Amino acid sequence: MTDKRRKRLFNLLKFTIFLGIGIFFIWWFLLKLDYEQKVAIWNSFMNAKWGWVAVVVFVSLLSHFVRALRWQLLFKPIGHTPSLRNTFGAVMVTYLANLAFPRLGEVMRCAMLRTSDNIPLEKSVGTVVTERLFDTLMFALIVLLGFLLMFSSVKDFLYDSLSEKMSSLPTMTGIAVAGVVALVAILVIYKLFHDKLMKFSLYRKGFDLIQGCISGVKSILHLGPKSTVLFLIYSVIIYLLYIAGGWLILKAFVETQTLGFQTAFVIYLFGSVGMMISQGGLGAYPVLVWQALTLYGISEPTGLACGWLLWGSQQAIVVVVGLAFLIYFSLLKKEKNEHQLQ
Repeated sequence: MTDKRRKRLFNLLKFTIFLGIGIFFIWWFLLKLDYEQKVAIWNSFMNAKWGWVAVVVFVSLLSHFVRALRWQLLFKPIGHTPSLRNTFGAVMVTYLANLAFPRLGEVMRCAMLRTSDNIPLEKSVGTVVTERLFDTLMFALIVLLGFLLMFSSVKDFLYDSLSEKMSSLPTMTGIAVAGVVALVAILVIYKLFHDKLMKFSLYRKGFDLIQGCISGVKSILHLGPKSTVLFLIYSVIIYLLYIAGGWLILKAFVETQTLGFQTAFVIYLFGSVGMMISQGGLGAYPVLVWQALTLYGISEPTGLACGWLLWGSQQAIVVVVGLAFLIYFSLLKKEKNEHQLQ
């Protein structure tokens, strides 16, 4: 079996697994619902304020637009200036492609700019790697902040769920001390056993990932003072818009309309896990949003309706706009090929 065929089979296997996880989540939560609960969820959909859903769609689209603005900055140091229309279109094609196969979109968006702006694939890939590494760092910081914000709620939730089994949950001070001890232990292990541990592939991959993150952040600092500040501002706006989408969807339901931005923050964290464990978040995203809302006493019908509307509105804009730009890039490529034949 050739390497190319093996890679295709591996990608197909990944797609099947992630899609299967999504279908399992849908089957799992439908199985546990009785007729009255299904009717209640349907009524929640029907009673939702759809004007707020439309605003969520707009905010989702705006976050993709800001991501395109941020990505555009990374081309300046390598001597290219792709148009904002093409950059935005490539970003939308990325999300569309990722609905089919995880990470396929990262390659496709580079291919789109090669077609539209004649940017070499290897140069575009470098900007994508830098962007993704920075996003990894940003997400890690957000997760840490989220844990600090929701610690008391999660502790109470676990205590109520597991009763006496979790009666000795650690305090925030205990967790902080444990974190410091773990960090010191990691540094000691690194200093004493780094060379020996490099023989293990798992350690090497982790070490390379950390080095890549550091290199990616350093490369952003080479954009110049103005562009670096803009890059950071755009990054903050992107994640604020992600969280704002969750906050706005809460306004669509009477039961959740009084919940604030902190709740939306928790929704974003739970939903992000759903996007990771199933294909495009199918099934898992709405269920995890519902689980997040149970922390605030929201009923199951409203929580599930909220999760499905939030997920559906985000994916709808990706499908519609992504397909439009996929057609746009296809026409550009066809026109380019015709010129080359003349």
